[in-house]
Amino acid sequence: MSSITPFHVAIPVHNLSECRTFYRETLGCKEGRNSDHWVDFNFFGHQLVIHHKAQDETDSAAHNDVDGKAVPVPHYGVVLPWDTFQSFSADLRSKNIEFIIEPYIRFEGEVGEQATMFFKDPSGNALEFKAFKDMEQLFAK
Repeated sequence: MSSITPFHVAIPVHNLSECRTFYRETLGCKEGRNSDHWVDFNFFGHQLVIHHKAQDETDSAAHNDVDGKAVPVPHYGVVLPWDTFQSFSADLRSKNIEFIIEPYIRFEGEVGEQATMFFKDPSGNALEFKAFKDMEQLFAK
């Protein structure tokens, strides 16, 4: 697979301090630049910025049915190496993360076999972490 340049994503959070701790301590992301209203993180080699936003009571969660599971939309995350996914998901379980979708294997034994899990940050942003058994099948049909 060719070298991939890091993505940049900025997301709203309702409590900057709580989410700052979550990304730094729970997910283990190294903190970068910051201000009173935003914080940069090294999100598995990519740039994630959390921005303080007042909670909007009209926010609603949408879902799509995937494998009989309610996958939250929108969501974001990272494709990890297979072994890293296994150790990361075990670490999250030890930290009592409340999963939206528990870690499991999709397409087992088929093209695109992957491990996946979903959970939310303290502001309700949905995250998906996944890993492919064969990274060359990331975009395989």
